[in-house]
Parts: sequence; structure tokens; C-alpha cells
Amino acid sequence: MKSIIRFFAVTVLFFAGHNGYSQDPNFHVYLSFGQSNMEGSAPIEAEDKINVDPRFQVLEAVNCPDLNREMGKWYTAIPPLCRCKTGLTLTDNFGRTMVANLPKNIKVGVVNVAVGGCKIELFDKDNFENYVKTAPDWMLGMIKEYNGSPYARLVEMAKIAQKDGVIKGILLHQGESNTGDTLWAKKVKIVYDNLMKDLNLDPKKVPLLSGETVHEDQKGKCASMNKIIATLPQTIPTSYVISSKGCAVASDFLHFNAAGYRELGRRYAEKMLLLLGYCI
Repeated sequence: MKSIIRFFAVTVLFFAGHNGYSQDPNFHVYLSFGQSNMEGSAPIEAEDKINVDPRFQVLEAVNCPDLNREMGKWYTAIPPLCRCKTGLTLTDNFGRTMVANLPKNIKVGVVNVAVGGCKIELFDKDNFENYVKTAPDWMLGMIKEYNGSPYARLVEMAKIAQKDGVIKGILLHQGESNTGDTLWAKKVKIVYDNLMKDLNLDPKKVPLLSGETVHEDQKGKCASMNKIIATLPQTIPTSYVISSKGCAVASDFLHFNAAGYRELGRRYAEKMLLLLGYCI
């Protein structure tokens, strides 16, 4: 009997050690979510597809047979980084900037789940179904790609990512569809707190970086929302607002153009690098 108990004890320790070894502490993972500016609406240009450091990875959140990508698997982060046919997103230059300024032994991975035009309510796991009932028809197809729940897909992919690396931060770009909503920060907190709980994360170690909508200096149609976004750190102490001032925009004054996404992504990365203790 003692030999049997000893065998099972050794077996448990072996698998525990194996699982601990498979999680690379030098693989930094970032979850990103939001609406169209996180999804990426700018055309992907030639420069965005070249010289991508293989240390920068994307975990595919949907199946993309035309890209030879499968959901739940890592790939070198050549855009698109959200769904199969989305455009350039701020997470692209975020990751590029991160790996360019981190030690060579550190990899960076992103998990991007976003739905153009959605309110933050779509990511509230307890109330999203009521929101989906009122969502416009053109949005339903995007939601369906995430099996009806973008939040659940984000968590599903995050748990896969946690087997390989360590979640270091959360990136948010959302707010245009909630313009004027003074409860927005509290609604974001619900999503953030749920992520902390569902993924067993420590908020003191996993900051939330939230970008401004197109700035008023660029005649942003939803620029008034930035005053509300600015209050987020009052609700989530470990959150930081990323300025969009001067970031180039598309002709609709709602979305950034490719240059604007590159600049905004760099700003997200600069803040995250500072939080990690790196000077750039």
C-alpha cells in the first residue's frame, strides 16, 4: 500500500512540475478587447506585413482557413490580428514596440477579441444576452464568430494562453458606442473584475490600459467621450489612459488610419514598458 501511495505522490509531483515548466515566465501575454478601433479598421499596408519579429505572437481567436490559422494556436503576429478579414489594429505596433524594447529572451503574445460598433455591455458576461437581443443585424455575424459571447471567447483563449505564458496586462479600446454614458467606467470595472476572477489574476499585477477615442484636435466625432474615459483610474486604480492626441485619423473622424494606429499602439507599449520597469 505504501508503495502505491508513493507512486501516486511521485506522479502528481511530476505532472505538477511539468505544468509549471510548460508555462514560460518570459512569454508575456496581453489580452485586448473593445470595438472597431481595437478590431482594426485601417487597411493593412505592405510595411505591416514585413520584419515581424517571431518573438511577437498572436493567439488566433477564430478559425481562419484562408490564413492557415486555427483558433487557439499561436502564430507570428502578421496582421490581421483580430479576425480573419479585419484591418490594422493598435495591437500590431504595441507588440512590435514591446519586443523591440524588451530583453531578447522575452516573447510577447496578444489575444485580440473585438467587435466593431459594440457597447461595453457586450463584454458583461451576466448581461450580454440582453444587449445581443437589441444589437443591429450587421453586428450579429461578428458576435457569432465568437460563438455568441466575445467575453467567453476571450476567457477561453486567455486560459489557453496561460498554459504557455503569463498575462501581464489588458488593453482596451472602446467607448465610441457609449459616448455620453457616465456609467461607462463602472461597466468597464465589471468586465475587468470578471477577468481577474475568471482567470485568477491579481489586479495589482495586471494593469488595464485604455485608449482615448479620436481626439478633439483631430475633430473626433466622439471626442467628448474622452472626458469620461479620463475618469477610469478613479474606478480602477490599476488602469491608465492612453492619449490619442495627434494620432492621425480616417476620413470618418471615428477611426484612426494606419499611421494613427501605429502611433497609438506605440503609446500603449511605452506605458506598459514603464510599468514593467523599463526605460525607453
